[in-house]
Amino acid sequence: MSFTIGLIREGKTPPDKRVPLTPKKCVEAQASFPNLRIVVQSSLVRSYSDQEYRDLGLEVRDDVSDCDVLMGVKEVPREQLIPNKTYCIFSHTVKKQPANRGLLREVLKKNITLIDYELLTNARGERIVAFGRYAGIVGAYNGLLTYGRKHELFALKPAHECLDMDDMQEEFFKVKKLPPIKIAVTGSGRVAQGALEVLDRMGIRRVSVYDYLYLDFEEPVYTQLRSSDYNRRRDGRVWDTVDFHNNPQEYESTFGLFLPVTDLLIACAYWHPAAPRLFEEADTRRPDFRINTIADVTCDVDGSLPTTKRSTTIAAPAFDYHPPTGALEPPYSRPENITVMAVDNLPCELPRNASRDFGRQLLDNVLPHLLGADPEGVIARATIARNGELLPRYQYLADYVAETVGA
Repeated sequence: MSFTIGLIREGKTPPDKRVPLTPKKCVEAQASFPNLRIVVQSSLVRSYSDQEYRDLGLEVRDDVSDCDVLMGVKEVPREQLIPNKTYCIFSHTVKKQPANRGLLREVLKKNITLIDYELLTNARGERIVAFGRYAGIVGAYNGLLTYGRKHELFALKPAHECLDMDDMQEEFFKVKKLPPIKIAVTGSGRVAQGALEVLDRMGIRRVSVYDYLYLDFEEPVYTQLRSSDYNRRRDGRVWDTVDFHNNPQEYESTFGLFLPVTDLLIACAYWHPAAPRLFEEADTRRPDFRINTIADVTCDVDGSLPTTKRSTTIAAPAFDYHPPTGALEPPYSRPENITVMAVDNLPCELPRNASRDFGRQLLDNVLPHLLGADPEGVIARATIARNGELLPRYQYLADYVAETVGA
């Protein structure tokens, strides 16, 4: 039985240039699954042009309503949703995000089957598709770009002005002008690994947490901080990672140890609202608070970092936080300010690379289940709605879609 996937054009404003499957990945997918056909909806904003798809023999057209599954990246504007179809997107609804309540209500109204990439997991509960690596890559790059601008050391070309990562790497040599600063990277997942990748390629030396805290260096260095490096049980019990994830409210931050020795913080760690913040606003007024530049890659507004009072955009990526008052000011306003980079859609700055990486994950980890019997329930677990109803796993969203406020 034949099966057709339609790659939809992104409808959000500002437009997202990423694609789930690049032209080469489409060809590979059709070769790997003989009953699969991929149709591409024409787009003027996609990082891969319509012609690049046509050049590899793929059909490009405006109308994809006859396809079995419609695959995009970001949320689809409500008026563009086609009734009775199956959509694979990042819907950003499972945390009851107010901005997307109307989207989920429309999905139910139009009898749409909604599969959310964020919910695609393996048997161990680990996500199998994500843009996290490129969030880390661009986030670390932007962190160094921001530090260089703040201290008038160098001017890196913004990542979104680079054709791809190879082009971006041509800028790395400018970082040789870095003084012997200390950089802390929090996290151990995909996002953090992407950040470490950039720092390593820039030639910045990695050191142990102990050496970072207690030794001085004549060159810039960085260290990677896992949750156990800056949190502890309030009752003094020994560290237990599983317990920390299950009972974050029982822990307190020890990040104060790093405040006097860190110049640039690159925050890549997932943060639970019940977990302690890394530091508080009052800490920024401590005489020994040394951090002057923060790249908040996770971008949790009013989350793990109290200085992230709002997110920023690719066009205007940074703002200043003024410690004495807590006020936000234009970036690079005064030397004593903390400059914060908090772009909330970092992978969009390298859309071609991010799309290639994401497509690889889709081919390897998702399409076999989407086009097969799905005995492991990978697709089933990620399906939020079907036949006009929320599936049992997502019944907790019933009150969310029933509300009319902000819809």
